[in-house]
Amino acid sequence: MKHAPHEIIIQSDAVICNHQPASESAMLFLRDEGAAVLMEDFRAMQQLYQSAIKEITTKLEILDEEFQIRHDHNPIHNIESRLKTPQSIADKLERLGYPLSVDSAKQRLRDIAGVRVICNYVDDIYRLVKMIQKQDDLTTICTKDYIANPKPNGYRSYHLILSVPVFLADHTEKVPVELQLRTVAMDSWASLEHHIRYKSSTKETQVLQQRLAKNADALAAIDADMQEIYQTINRLE
Repeated sequence: MKHAPHEIIIQSDAVICNHQPASESAMLFLRDEGAAVLMEDFRAMQQLYQSAIKEITTKLEILDEEFQIRHDHNPIHNIESRLKTPQSIADKLERLGYPLSVDSAKQRLRDIAGVRVICNYVDDIYRLVKMIQKQDDLTTICTKDYIANPKPNGYRSYHLILSVPVFLADHTEKVPVELQLRTVAMDSWASLEHHIRYKSSTKETQVLQQRLAKNADALAAIDADMQEIYQTINRLE
């Protein structure tokens, strides 16, 4: 059964999150005419990280297509990605007290490139994690299983930092990419939580956070039930 290609969404930080305004020194860094060469280096770095995003999304698409052929099921619902802008990179380096340089960004930041994979079921997430970690050209730097161990506010997702090889004209460079895997329900919850997080703290937002935490547990139960229903349907066929 042929399936429709996944929609891959690439967004800048300006779209993904409403981060705090840049510090004055970071803004001066980006506007100063003397920083033009450095800014070109930042743009070249962006191209490198964008290439890493392409590498990992291509791998994910291939794994999904293979799984569909073998098991008549697509574990991936859709794929999204985001790339930090030079301004956002400068903001974060400044906020963390690191030098404003390309080398500093490469050494200190692991979330310049990010890929989010939305799966149909929780089992699909763990299957994909195993398949990804079997790729012999990828190195897992760290993992955080917030599905088995949710955050106190109810957040659930599976996070990996992967070292992804990017093959350039004269050398290969290993680039870190943050990979997040979650179900449709987890993604819907995280989107709402994200909006609340950037609102001023009031009694009303506190009540909303409490309601959201309860809904996280409810959605986890629904995820488990939907997966069991799907498995039962497969047994009946």
